[in-house]
Amino acid sequence: MAKEEKRFVAHITPRDQDFSQWYTDVILKADMVDYSDVKGCMVIKPYGYGIWENIQREMDRRFRETGHKNAYFPLFIPESLLAKEAEHVEGFAPEVAWVTHGGNEKLQERLVVRPTSETIICSMYAKWIQSHRDLPVLINQWCNVVRWEKSTRPFLRTSEFLWQEGHTAHADYEEAQEETIKMLGVYEEFARNVLAIPVVTGKKSEKEKFAGAKATYTMEAMMQDGKALQMGTSHNLGEHFARVFDIQYLDKDGKLKYVNQTSWGTSTRMIGGLVMVHGDERGLLLPPKVAPIQAVVLPIAMHKEGVLEKAKEICNTLGKAGVRVEVDDRETQTAGWKFNEWELKGVPVRLEVGPRDIEKGQVLACRRDTLEKLPLPMDSLPDSVTGLLDDIHGTILKKATAMRDARTYTALDFDGFVAGIAEKKGFVKAMWCGERACEDAIKDKTGATTRCIPFEQEKLGDVCVHCGKPAGAMAYFARAY
Repeated sequence: MAKEEKRFVAHITPRDQDFSQWYTDVILKADMVDYSDVKGCMVIKPYGYGIWENIQREMDRRFRETGHKNAYFPLFIPESLLAKEAEHVEGFAPEVAWVTHGGNEKLQERLVVRPTSETIICSMYAKWIQSHRDLPVLINQWCNVVRWEKSTRPFLRTSEFLWQEGHTAHADYEEAQEETIKMLGVYEEFARNVLAIPVVTGKKSEKEKFAGAKATYTMEAMMQDGKALQMGTSHNLGEHFARVFDIQYLDKDGKLKYVNQTSWGTSTRMIGGLVMVHGDERGLLLPPKVAPIQAVVLPIAMHKEGVLEKAKEICNTLGKAGVRVEVDDRETQTAGWKFNEWELKGVPVRLEVGPRDIEKGQVLACRRDTLEKLPLPMDSLPDSVTGLLDDIHGTILKKATAMRDARTYTALDFDGFVAGIAEKKGFVKAMWCGERACEDAIKDKTGATTRCIPFEQEKLGDVCVHCGKPAGAMAYFARAY
């Protein structure tokens, strides 16, 4: 059995040897995803899609609690709509996929396969919004988008991916700004309390903001290899798109005014993030709240009388208590092989039950996060397992926070900045002048970009770490996915 287990784990490249290959090994071996015949497009298999479904459910509940409703808008956008807003079309032009023919006939107007939905939604808002009584409009959409990426990796960057995009319209800028920050807060709370991922939140630089936005806010997570991952963004669009698409309303004072808008989104990229934040040499380590299977019951010595029946009884009891649970009753694999497989898949809790356990009125639980084994009484199993799942969430969040903090460095000069980015690898906090030319030079020299200007500012000095000009703010820098 020992040789069999060793051979099973050997399929995963060690993280410190090649983190990129480790990531690919894990998502493929855990049966989350597969490559399709279309370059840059992934097939999300049931186990991976189960994670996305749980993300959707948890996030959608939060959207509804903040007053948003779901709708759906067309996949295809006329070229004339996209071209209405010059900055927007310029920002997305390199990634746009075009439809030029319908059947054998050439279209009179090319269609864009949506890279994002601001333009098509604005065209509808111009029809729907007439009076202040129509505001605010709080709509979210779950859909797919297409961005023709040159370099792709499953979940992290693909030509087609799944996401949600919120699009709201408000009476004034202040209300739109409140919505923008509120939804970023929803994302941050979701990342922490569902994905067990600590993030840094703040404002994007002018260079890094969304095309057409007045301001973009972001949440950034740190991966185990020292690279940052943008996990979600929220944009205050101001009146920008409203003026282009003539979205006006009659205010209480009888005057026509332009609405102020927001948009905000997260995607299947979050799945790649949780793999890279929590995974280890054994494979996935899934946060309990998004794990498709939270507990797996393994009958030991299944051929003995009553063992399989007890395992199914336990499964039924836990299922009624709201735990996502399965019984592994396969006769084709050994117990050791099953242990390795479920650890690879990142199932938070493994419950073993054999003849001796039945005699003692207990099951043997194994935590995926610590690999600790502990007996749990059968008569209080639902409470014990749900408590264990909560504890696992807290433990992996604490570990992820410690990892992020250990990979966050303060640079008081450019030598320290370079060391933090290139040698230590991680977030580098530094004072920055705020100028685009300086930002470009930093990227050219180090490969690092401004990840965000955090809400919680620290005064690390008076001058920019790179150019020496008066500092405008403290920013987080990192190399990123």
